[in-house]
Amino acid sequence: MNYIDEIRWNDNGLVPVIAQDADSGDVLMMAWMNHEALKETVRSGFAVYWSRSRKQLWHKGEQSGHQQRIREIRLDCDNDVIILLVEQLGGIACHTGRRSCFYRRLENNSWETVEPVLKDPKEIYQ
Repeated sequence: MNYIDEIRWNDNGLVPVIAQDADSGDVLMMAWMNHEALKETVRSGFAVYWSRSRKQLWHKGEQSGHQQRIREIRLDCDNDVIILLVEQLGGIACHTGRRSCFYRRLENNSWETVEPVLKDPKEIYQ
């Protein structure tokens, strides 16, 4: 059986993907892949996702330069979630200029920002 066929794709032909820093274990972001994105990720060694809003492949870092070099690709026990263990080039994974997209924490029923902006997005996306 082909590795693609073992994945339980959702009704839209997508699977959720978590990008995790291979060294620190920090969760950097969550995105989606379709068959083509996963195949291109495997082929290139860099993360490629499916942009649901743009309805096209999204090569992580194509505009910002903040690519994700793949160290490992793992599939969960239910075959419906992928984890990419990555080297985050440039140290920024989030379009807000932060290391991680998970930069807010629930405190006293309010979302508080707990991670700093490392680079102004205006400088990243020109």
